[in-house]
Amino acid sequence: MKGEGKMVIMSKMKWVGLIGLVLSAFSLVVHFLLARYTVGGISDYQSSVTIFSWRPIFENPEFAKNSPLYRRLWGQVRRLESFHPDANPRGYYADPRSESSGYVFVRIQGGFHEIRNSICDVVAISRLLNATLVIPEIQSTTSSKGISSEFKSFAYLYNEDQFMAALVKDVKVVKTLPQNLKGARRKKKIPSFRVPNSASPYFYLHHVLPVLNKHAVVELVVSEGGCLQAILPPHLEEYQRLRCRVAFHALRFRQEVQELATKMLHRLRAPGRPFIAFDPGMTRDALAYYGCAELFQDVHTELIQHKRAWMKKRGIVKGKLSVNSAKQRLNGSCPLMPEEVGILLRAYGYSWDTILYISGGEVFGGQRTLIPLHAMFENTVDRTSLSAAWELSRIYGREVNLIDTKLRPPPLVQEKKLGEWKNAGLRPHPLPPPPARPKYPHNIEGWWGWVAESDNEPESTVMELRTNAHKLLWEAIDYLICVEADVFIPGFDRDGKGRPNFASLVMGHRLYQSPASKTFRLDRKKVVKLLEENREHLYQANYTWLTSMRKHLRRSLIDGVIEASSKSKRFSFLSHPAPECSCVRYDPTKPVEASLGVMHSCPKWMDSEIQTQSKDKETEEDSDEDVSSSSGLFFKNNGGNNQNGGGELMKEESQLDDQEEIEGAD
Repeated sequence: MKGEGKMVIMSKMKWVGLIGLVLSAFSLVVHFLLARYTVGGISDYQSSVTIFSWRPIFENPEFAKNSPLYRRLWGQVRRLESFHPDANPRGYYADPRSESSGYVFVRIQGGFHEIRNSICDVVAISRLLNATLVIPEIQSTTSSKGISSEFKSFAYLYNEDQFMAALVKDVKVVKTLPQNLKGARRKKKIPSFRVPNSASPYFYLHHVLPVLNKHAVVELVVSEGGCLQAILPPHLEEYQRLRCRVAFHALRFRQEVQELATKMLHRLRAPGRPFIAFDPGMTRDALAYYGCAELFQDVHTELIQHKRAWMKKRGIVKGKLSVNSAKQRLNGSCPLMPEEVGILLRAYGYSWDTILYISGGEVFGGQRTLIPLHAMFENTVDRTSLSAAWELSRIYGREVNLIDTKLRPPPLVQEKKLGEWKNAGLRPHPLPPPPARPKYPHNIEGWWGWVAESDNEPESTVMELRTNAHKLLWEAIDYLICVEADVFIPGFDRDGKGRPNFASLVMGHRLYQSPASKTFRLDRKKVVKLLEENREHLYQANYTWLTSMRKHLRRSLIDGVIEASSKSKRFSFLSHPAPECSCVRYDPTKPVEASLGVMHSCPKWMDSEIQTQSKDKETEEDSDEDVSSSSGLFFKNNGGNNQNGGGELMKEESQLDDQEEIEGAD
């Protein structure tokens, strides 16, 4: 009986174990299926429970959008309301010929704004040569290791299918070279040109085209942020509009980037308030190029000087190594500090609870340079505070884990060599030097290591290469948000090569898409002069200074556009695509800014849309009277006596009449 009882118990235990194994296997299968086929559902669930670091704080929950103050701060610029985007061909424009001259293969190097400029140029060049364009290769992603294999080169940043479909009537575009030409390219048997930044159409027609006709393929290496001169002859004006169609219609970011940027825009506008986008433009390259090292202290000054020495060694910088940074700043050649931009915005009348979005992957000097700006504007946000970490990692794709070399153990001291040197016996005088001391990782990592070790810049690690690729996606998100912002203000509009930077492209896109939206194009020389005049009392500015600063900011809305046509456009057409890509609709009730040179009348189909938009504004025009300012003190006052968020104002500030400002803004 005992034996039979044991057998029954053993058999039951086996069945229990077998059932447990089956259930475990079933649960694993279900887990893998869920992970594979319900990524979207899980993501939607995660987005619904994500807790963001940004919680907007507003003094007054109600925001009167029909008030005179609102129209002065956020309203349209009346003198630019008659301009509208129009990049369509004017007159006869032939489709691409069936027989092309050959294939143009392009490798592009550089940052976000350089890639965008270069792509527009190569499309125009392909049509000029009647060539078939192979979708450009973006070097900054393909040369990096550890980047997700889901996206390659161009598709890492832009939507290939949209690019090809949008240009079907302009140029022939293919994804890859034919097989026979692929092999020739691998063996480096196809002719290659390293083209300069502003090559003329003559260069391509008389140097590149004959080679293209002979070999049926050419390779262009673009590393200077463009490959075609910005201003073309009048008979090539259609190529300027082609550039606009590429930049503002064909170049769409890939779906994941577009969706995340749209979500972030919704989160910015969720409180029902307009927002300002601010691009600092404070990069190490730009600061080194213009000699602005002495505006910083200690470590940052040495880093900028080291970079300037490196740039001078390679011929990028032509001037002296040591430059008077204070003089450069007074000349307007250095970026405005975030604190100074905050003072300008508060002086214009924006209150402490205004939503301020800071774009840019990094601000040189670290977060401490943004502390005064955060103090002046409570609702200051950036990319990281409007998105969760998993949302950003999702746009990167699946990436391999990289080994962190910073935690590797130090090398062992070579005791054998040191012992041989000590026991070498009698030596001639003077003694030979001892073996070199081993370099430990903590001695050579960071700025204190490579600045002292060599005059050259350190080689990028694999992790840094991956981060550089991620920066393209970060700047793509910032670009979309800045273009859609109610107000945009740049801290600097030049890059580390003296050419228009990210902010310049944003201003050009806004000039094309919504010319009347507020975009402050500051004259830094005048701004610095005004700041220096009142340096000791910036946070308690008087009536005269506030009036002068507001006049300059108001005039920059128009004068900045006019100056950009001569200063920025000759380096980058996309920074000022007017008048080639704009049209004007004449309205006797609205003034027109004739100095922009826009003479082309808008098509008639635009009239219906424009009329519906203007009806809502008829009751708001010229009704602004006696709007007083409330921005004398620029920090939030926690006391309950102030209703305007500006602290206790001086008597003359509280009585500041804003009628002149309103008329100028209109």
